[in-house]
Amino acid sequence: MPPLTDPAILALYRSALNNWNVTGYVDWKDTAREWVRQNLPTFALKDVAESMYKYVAAGGVIDQVPERRPEWNDRDFHYDLRLPIAGRLRYIETVLVDDDPTDPIIYVVSIHDA
Repeated sequence: MPPLTDPAILALYRSALNNWNVTGYVDWKDTAREWVRQNLPTFALKDVAESMYKYVAAGGVIDQVPERRPEWNDRDFHYDLRLPIAGRLRYIETVLVDDDPTDPIIYVVSIHDA
């Protein structure tokens, strides 16, 4: 998948992640929330959000994937991260909700071992 290189979208994504410790800026689909609870029992959702923030801040790759699935077709793209958490590589699929460009949100729709 091609990496996210659009500076405007990247700035919005980073803006949301910069607020990883504030409730509501990294939100979770119920199935993703449950996966973290079952598979990363010593991690709170904010711990995973902090890991995402640190990964991106350190220059980690964000893949920009054209969205073709009908259930998510309200967005043109979703954004994938592959980062180490708890000693294993994890795949995190996210959606950037930028309806208000001054207050973007990242919505985690899926997480699992990469």
